[in-house]
Amino acid sequence: MSASESSIAIARTAARAASDKIAQDIIAMDVSERLAITDVFLVASAPSERQVNAIVDGIEEELAKQDLKPVRREGRSEGRWVLLDYAEVVIHVQHQEDRVFYALERLWGDCPTVDLQLGDGDGEGASAEAASNDGE
Repeated sequence: MSASESSIAIARTAARAASDKIAQDIIAMDVSERLAITDVFLVASAPSERQVNAIVDGIEEELAKQDLKPVRREGRSEGRWVLLDYAEVVIHVQHQEDRVFYALERLWGDCPTVDLQLGDGDGEGASAEAASNDGE
């Protein structure tokens, strides 16, 4: 079973919002085959705590326009690794240093990526890589 279309749509909306706030290395992984609790992990990073929080604000604002609110939010006060749990999609916005240290992509590397359709190079190549794995 693959991630639902609604989960993919949420991930794409969040990815565009993150990209608008200059998030780096945006990638989404379809974890639906490995986890029963969610379909997609979206991961993005930034070089400072302030920018991590700005990305989180942008994502929450954009998803709120679709009447979506996180069921859980963690790490906001530190601004190093903020987790937004939207049930179908779990969003991780990490400081670059924490992203390298925790290496979520390596941990979930056997999961297919989701084509975020960012298109113009936003996400620093994540959308091109994701397009090659879409539909797995």
